[in-house]
Amino acid sequence: MIDPQLKRGLLDVCVLSLLRRGDSYGYQIIKDLSSVIEISESTLYPILRRLEGAGCLTVYSVEHAGRLRKFYRITPEGVGNIQQFLESWPEIQRVYQLIKECAGDDTSTISE
Repeated sequence: MIDPQLKRGLLDVCVLSLLRRGDSYGYQIIKDLSSVIEISESTLYPILRRLEGAGCLTVYSVEHAGRLRKFYRITPEGVGNIQQFLESWPEIQRVYQLIKECAGDDTSTISE
């Protein structure tokens, strides 16, 4: 299970990446992400509001089956966030490698 704080940052980038493929709505975003990372409606919608507030996406409504459905579209700011994440990936890999090396294969030697 992923640490909640780490997951939160990853979810932001995952949502933006999906929107890079094309505009989408909440249920579809959850469906698309579910094969990669667990996400619920109660997690997604605050992320979408936060990303909208940060200027990373815009929202518009389309009528569907007699109801309005909110669609989300990535902005240049959102694309920049994806790029920033990708540029930081080598550093993230180095941190992972350090943790893995320090943990070793035998964690039974950890003192309490």
